[in-house]
Amino acid sequence: STLMRSSAASDVYKRQELQRQMRLSKRLETIVKQAALVCGGEAAADVGTDHGFVPIRLIEEGAADRVIAMDVRKGPLERAKEHVIQFGMEAQIETRLSDGLEKLMPGEAKTVIIAGMGGELMLRILREGSHVRKEIRHWILSPQSELSLFRHGLEELGLTIIREEMVEEDGKYYTILTAEPGQMHYEKEADYRYGALLIEAKSPVLAELLERELIQYRQILEHLERQEKEGARLRAAQIQEEIRQVEEARNAMQTVD
Repeated sequence: STLMRSSAASDVYKRQELQRQMRLSKRLETIVKQAALVCGGEAAADVGTDHGFVPIRLIEEGAADRVIAMDVRKGPLERAKEHVIQFGMEAQIETRLSDGLEKLMPGEAKTVIIAGMGGELMLRILREGSHVRKEIRHWILSPQSELSLFRHGLEELGLTIIREEMVEEDGKYYTILTAEPGQMHYEKEADYRYGALLIEAKSPVLAELLERELIQYRQILEHLERQEKEGARLRAAQIQEEIRQVEEARNAMQTVD
């Protein structure tokens, strides 16, 4: 009896410890929140699952009834599998070794999450996932870089952004967006770069990023303008275009509705 109590207490401690480790970053919390809005309790897939914390949270919250946790690397997938077992969710979460969407079969998921990668790599995953792309109702996407290129890429793939959030964490800025099949086109390049929906919503986090970028670009321009080299002149022209886009986005956010 004492042994059973000790074992139960140990299990409780382990779970509490795991819950503590599993405190999601602001970015991952936003990803879970956006996924929960569209999953509707149906099956989801998490590409590049890493520790498997997002699928566990989706099951915990009842946002999805089944999640396929996929990763191209064996190490993180093994860790994800261990966490799934520790939470007793083997029946609801399947771990699968897969390069992008390669091993996802048509009809297995209605929502797909792809996060924590560069925009170019994410576009490659989306393009190479054409065998399931028509089946997916919603995409939860969080590119780490090349956001302008990424939004243009979504437009070319026939996907439209329906929701965007930006969060700041440890001095870094992350964009989390929800996309679905549909037509999208923005008039201004600043909308592709910074997100038309974020500009429209006057996102305070985006406003903070724009101010920071403006200071940095002006400092770089000042430095370049003191140089005589042709390369510096060309770079200065590029920086002036960057400043123009930042100011365009900032001005759009400052207009009164």
